[in-house]
Amino acid sequence: MKLQLFRTEQRIKRLKDVLSKRQKTLTVVLENIIDPHNLSAALRSCDAVGIYEVCLIYDGSQPFPKLGAKSSASARKWIHIRKYKSIEECFTDLRKEKKKIYTTHMSKESVSLYDLKLTQPTALVFGNEHSGVSEETVNLADGNFLIPQVGMIQSLNISVAVAVSVYEAFRQRYEAGMYDKPQFKKTELNKMLEEWGKR
Repeated sequence: MKLQLFRTEQRIKRLKDVLSKRQKTLTVVLENIIDPHNLSAALRSCDAVGIYEVCLIYDGSQPFPKLGAKSSASARKWIHIRKYKSIEECFTDLRKEKKKIYTTHMSKESVSLYDLKLTQPTALVFGNEHSGVSEETVNLADGNFLIPQVGMIQSLNISVAVAVSVYEAFRQRYEAGMYDKPQFKKTELNKMLEEWGKR
């Protein structure tokens, strides 16, 4: 009985610690991702850096994927997922949250990932494995960024691109002390703790 109580207390402590570092002001948006393994890997990276929410946009050209617990290593349990059928609807919600929206897109106007100020409320948008982000998405975003590379192949797997990008956001936010103070109100944290405790 004592061991069970100890484990319960340890689990609650762990959940509280993770929740206190969740970044409400950093969102990842994934558009029409084809491979569920890529999607799962992206979710794992988002969980690792404390991202609270991921937006999935599927406009009908691809169905919403079914994520199994094995392929996502249960990361999907700890990420709040919002689903959208249109770019406009998703971006409208993000702008209500006063987030700057940046797409991964290579153009003359694109800036380096390392030049983005990722301590501000931000949404990073990634397109699918074959065509990248759609033209509509690029046109509606606040700006475009690219991940600097010096190799022959000027592209990264989508899940790797997400990982590189969110870890740069993590670096900037960690150095700014943004993981030291919860971004959610105490009442919100208590509600989330209750929900997480049932998972």
